[in-house]
Amino acid sequence: MFSRWSWVACGFYLVLNICSPDASGGLVQSCGHIIPESPVLALGSNFTALCILNESCLDFGNIYASQIIWKIKNRLVPKEQYREINRTVSSVTFNDTSSLATPLTCNILADGQIEQNIYGITVTVGLAPEKPKNLSCIVHQVSRFTYVMTCTWNPGRHTFLDTQFRLRYSWPEEIFPDCIPKDVNNSCTVSDIQFFVNTEIWVEAANALGKAESDPLVVDPIDIVKPLSPQNVSVSSGVLPTVLKLSWENWISDTVMTLKFNIRYRIVGDTNWMEVPSEDTASPRTSFSVQGLRPYTEYVFSIRCMKEDGMGYWSDWSEEKTGITTEDQPSKGPPIWRIIDTSHSPAFWTVHLIWKALKPFEANGVILQYEVTVRDKSSLSSPVKKYNVTSTNHTLQLPEGTYEVTLIARNSVGASPPSVLLIPASNSKPPVKNLRTLPKHDKLWVGWTAPNSYVLKYVIEWCLVSSSSDCVIEWQVALGDVQGIDLKGIKPFKCYLITVYPLYADGQGSGQSVKAYLKQDRPSKGPTVQTKKVGKAEAVLTWNHLTVEEQNGFIRNYTILYKTIDGNETVVTVDPSKTEYTLSSLTSDTLYTVRMMASTDSGSRTGPDFTFTTQKFGKGEIEAIVVPVCLAFLLIVLLGVLFCFNKRDLIKKHIWPIVPDPSKSNIAQWSPQVPAKHNFNSKDQMYPEGSFTDVSVVEIEADDKKSFSEQDLKPFDLLKKEKSTSEGHSSGIGGSSCMSSPRQSVSDSDEGETTQNTSSTVQYSTVVLNGYRDQTPVQVFSRSESTQPLLDSEERSEDHAGGADSTAQRQQYFRQNGGQDETNTDRPCFERTKQITRANEGDLVGFVQLQISGQSSQPLGLGMEKNTQEAALSSVLQTCTEGQTVRPETVEENPLSVDEMPKSYLPQTVRQGGYMPQ
Repeated sequence: MFSRWSWVACGFYLVLNICSPDASGGLVQSCGHIIPESPVLALGSNFTALCILNESCLDFGNIYASQIIWKIKNRLVPKEQYREINRTVSSVTFNDTSSLATPLTCNILADGQIEQNIYGITVTVGLAPEKPKNLSCIVHQVSRFTYVMTCTWNPGRHTFLDTQFRLRYSWPEEIFPDCIPKDVNNSCTVSDIQFFVNTEIWVEAANALGKAESDPLVVDPIDIVKPLSPQNVSVSSGVLPTVLKLSWENWISDTVMTLKFNIRYRIVGDTNWMEVPSEDTASPRTSFSVQGLRPYTEYVFSIRCMKEDGMGYWSDWSEEKTGITTEDQPSKGPPIWRIIDTSHSPAFWTVHLIWKALKPFEANGVILQYEVTVRDKSSLSSPVKKYNVTSTNHTLQLPEGTYEVTLIARNSVGASPPSVLLIPASNSKPPVKNLRTLPKHDKLWVGWTAPNSYVLKYVIEWCLVSSSSDCVIEWQVALGDVQGIDLKGIKPFKCYLITVYPLYADGQGSGQSVKAYLKQDRPSKGPTVQTKKVGKAEAVLTWNHLTVEEQNGFIRNYTILYKTIDGNETVVTVDPSKTEYTLSSLTSDTLYTVRMMASTDSGSRTGPDFTFTTQKFGKGEIEAIVVPVCLAFLLIVLLGVLFCFNKRDLIKKHIWPIVPDPSKSNIAQWSPQVPAKHNFNSKDQMYPEGSFTDVSVVEIEADDKKSFSEQDLKPFDLLKKEKSTSEGHSSGIGGSSCMSSPRQSVSDSDEGETTQNTSSTVQYSTVVLNGYRDQTPVQVFSRSESTQPLLDSEERSEDHAGGADSTAQRQQYFRQNGGQDETNTDRPCFERTKQITRANEGDLVGFVQLQISGQSSQPLGLGMEKNTQEAALSSVLQTCTEGQTVRPETVEENPLSVDEMPKSYLPQTVRQGGYMPQ
C-alpha cells in the first residue's frame, strides 16, 4: 500500500499528465473521457454515459474504474446508478432526464481522500417540435398598387431547444424562396405575391430532436385581400331636416376588385352606433344619403369596405366625420308643472309655473321663447292672460280658483304642440296607493298602485332633503298606463323626498310622499348624550337627532350603553323618535359613564362618552331633614323670646341698670329754701308712696366727740351696734340695691381718711331732723342709688357760712360697703320712710337735707325735743323685703336756729371726690 506521500505524487502526476503540453503546443492526452460527447436528450427519456480511463494513467498511479465517482452540477450521483464495466470503464444511468443538469463530470478519488476531475460534458434536454397549426394568410393593401401577404400559425409547445420555423409557398410548377421569421416564431410576411393564381403555403419547424410540417394552405391571394378604408370622407346636410349626405373615395381599382360598403353613425355624445342596412350599400359607390335622422342634431359618420362577393376581409373604419341636420319645428310641448304657495293668504295664491326644456330631438332647433297662456275656468268672462318667457319658469299671482295653463315652445321654424296644465281649486281626486321605492342598478325605482279612475299621466316630484337649505324640487312626467319609473341622478347616502301626483282629465289627485335612499351607510357620527336631570336612583338623558346629512340612512333605533367604573355595561334600546330617556335603578352617589349609538340598516356609530354622578340624597330627603331642624330652631328661638319677654325686668336689671334722671329727682321737692311746715298726723305720710325707691343708711361721725354729750351719742352707738350685727346683710352706703353694683360703706375705721373719690357714684342722702328746742335732733339719712353725676345747675360750690367757726373740720364720707355679700345684689330693697310723728305735738319741726363736704362738715338741723327725736328715729326703721333693716344713726350736733339754716339743700360737689349733704 502506498504511503500518503506516494498518493500526493500520483495526483501531481495526473495533473501534469492531463495539462502538460507536448512539443507542438497542444495537450498530450487526458487520463479519460466521457461518451457521448455533449448529447441533446429528449425530456423524460433514459440516458447512459460512460467514463473511459486511459491505460497510461493506470500504469503509473494504479487508478481503476472502481475509484470513479459521478457528479451532476457538483452534486454526487448515487452509487446505485454506477456500473463498473471493466477496470477502465465506468457507466452511470439516468432513468428520467428531467432531473439531469449540466455539467455531468467523471472524477477519481485517490486514496479515498484526494478527488480529481477526469472529464465533463454538457447535457441539453428538450423536446422535438410539434406540427404547426392554424395557418392563415391575409393580403394587406399598403398603397393603391402595393400588396403584401402576412401568414400566421400556431408554433405549438415550447421545445426548450433552438427550433427554426420556415414559411414555404409554391405554385404548381414553381417554388419560391422560404420566408424565415425574424424575432418571432409564429408569423412571416411575403412581399412577392401574385393575384388570380392558387398558391400552396405551409410551415416547417425543425430542431436537434426532429422536424415537423403544417398542413398546406391553397388559396388565391385576391380572395384574402384587406383593402384600404375609403378616403376623403365628407358629410353635408340635405334639403330635408332628417337627411345627411356622405361622400368618399375608393383606393382600389375596380379592375382589381369591386367593393361593397358599411356605414355607421351616432349622435354626438352618444356611445351607441347605428348602421345603415347592408343591402342598401352592397353595390360599388362613392356617396350615400342617410335618412331618418333627427332635426337639428349633430351626427358622427364612419365607412368601411371589402370585396363585393364577401371574400377577404373588411377594411378598417375610415376617419370619423361629423354633420348636423337642419332645424324643424318642435315635436312636442314642454312638460309643465306648478308649485302653489298659499302661506301669505289662502285666498290668494302665488303660483310658480315650472317646465322642462325640450330635449334636442324634441326641440328640433334653438328654442327662442315660450308662450304661456292662463285662462280662468271658474269665470268665463275673465280675459285670457298671455306671457312671453325666455326662461323655464314663471310666477303668477292668482286668486283662488280653477285655471288652465297652456305652454308653447317656439323656434325659428315654428311652434310646438301646446302643453296643458289644469290647476284645480282643490285636489279632490283620489291619490295613488301603495307608494314604494326600491334601489335598482344605481337607480331608484319608484312604484305605485294606480287609483281606480282613469289617469292621464303622473307627475313625480323629488328633492334632496337637507337641514341647511331648502328642498329644490325636481320632477318628471310619466304616462298614465305606467305604475313605476326609474329616477336618475340620485346620489347614494342621501335622503330624498318623493311625491307622486295623479293627473286626471278634470282635475288632480292629492300627492302621496315617501322618503327613500338609493344606498345607505352607517351614520357619520354618533349622538351626543347629556343629562337633563340627575337624581338619587335615576337620571334623565337627552340628546338631539342627527341631522339628515349625518344619518346616511334611516335611523332604526338608538342604543344607550351605560356602566359604572368597575361594573358591567348595560344596554338599552330606544325608539328613534325619542330624544329623552330615563335611566332607573341606579346606585346613589356613583359615577356612571354613558354613551349612545345610532343604527341604520348598514351599520352603527357610537357617540362620545359622557359621565355623571348620581345624587347622594333623593328628592325630598334633604327637605325632610332641613325643615324639621329649621322648625325646631325657630321653636327654640320663639321659646327663648317668650322667656326673655317674661323675664324682661330681671334681664334689664342685669344688663341695663336703672339710672335715675337727676332732672326728675324728687330732691328738688325735698330741699326748698325754707322748709315747709308739715302737719304730721298719724294718718298722713310724710312722703308719698313710692317717692323713695331705695333707702340706705349714712353713717355720720363727728370729728370732735367732746362737743356731744353722752346722751346725744347714744343713738349713734345704737346704730353702730346694729350695723355691726347686720354688716353682712345691709347694703350700706353705696351697697347693692336691686341691680346696682355693690358699694363700700363708710366704716369706723375710716375716720382718719380725709378725702374719697366718688366721681363714679353720686350718693344722695336725706336727713330727717326732729327736735324740739334745745334737744339734740335725730338725723336720719335716706340714700338714693343713682350712679349719674348731678347736673351743673344742681351742683353747689359755695361753702356754709356757719362752718367757718368750727375749730376742726369734720369730714363725712359715703363709702361703699366692701363687706357686702354679692349674693344680696338680687334682693329687692325698696323701702319707704314711715310717717314721723311727734309724741306730744302734731307738727313736724322741719326737714333738712345735709351735704357733708370736705370743707364744711358741721351738721345743721332744727332744735327738737328728745322724745320727739326718739319717736322719729324709731319710725324711720324699716324692714327690707329680704329681712334687712335700715338702721338710723344719730349725730350729735349743736342745734341751729332757722335763720342759720343754709339757703340751699341741693347736693354740693365735694372736690376731693364725693358728695356730702349740706
